[in-house]
Amino acid sequence: MPVHRSGTARRPHTAAAGILLSFLSALVLVVTLPGAATATATATAAAAAAKKPEPGSAHMGMGVIKHDGQGGLPRDTRVTQTEGVDVSSHQGNVNWASLWTSGVKWAYVKATEGNYYKNPYFGQQYNGSYNVGMIRGAYHFATPNDSTGANQANYFVDNGGGWSRDGRTLPGALDIEWNPYGAQCYGKTQSGMVAWIRDFLNTYKARTGRDAVIYTATSWWKTCTGNYAGFGSVNPLWIARYNTTVGELPPGWGVQTMWQYTSTGPIVGDHNKFNGALDRVQALAYG
Repeated sequence: MPVHRSGTARRPHTAAAGILLSFLSALVLVVTLPGAATATATATAAAAAAKKPEPGSAHMGMGVIKHDGQGGLPRDTRVTQTEGVDVSSHQGNVNWASLWTSGVKWAYVKATEGNYYKNPYFGQQYNGSYNVGMIRGAYHFATPNDSTGANQANYFVDNGGGWSRDGRTLPGALDIEWNPYGAQCYGKTQSGMVAWIRDFLNTYKARTGRDAVIYTATSWWKTCTGNYAGFGSVNPLWIARYNTTVGELPPGWGVQTMWQYTSTGPIVGDHNKFNGALDRVQALAYG
């Protein structure tokens, strides 16, 4: 048996065992790693799917806290503000009498989303608010990746989003904000998003004779429309910001018409302030 300079003898069976062990380890690695990777990928996909909300479950402001955060409640202003709420299927059957008694005078109700969803509580919410004396309107949650603006405007009008000159019905509102189901701008370029919004607004006006309200958040508007200023002269702005002031508005609007200021208000979460006294709410309803 040869002797190494260090004086340590190398045992033939030990070397052979090491080679065999290395081979078996490599074999186990080849056999198990693909399965482990598949299992990991499956678990990751399942977790992602679990976090994604159900189609139709989107509602006004659901991305505001995540993307813009929240601060305090609004301070008093010199301009009279009129309290309102917005509701969707998340609120179910709403206690409209209690809201009216609390001082809420107007409401918006989710009617539709995309071209595939109708709020199952729409009748109770839309008619219930009207029956207690409120001025009410309907809103549409936009999903620009699914179909054209014209298609969704028609779907909205056909399923509760119309308007009538009764002094108690507000023009329809386009809820355009963060995508709860995927990429925040719905895969649209900034110019593509502006074109989609214009398509919706033009179709809505052709169908109803009214310019729709635009509900959005300034940070989303900057990112997804490139801070487009072309709608401000015609379409009333409903801004979403949960803080003491409305903050910066998108360009084109010098002032907001409505402000969603919290998602944790009394009786129903989403509370809003109309920027004016009740007669200004009525003026918007009359057109």
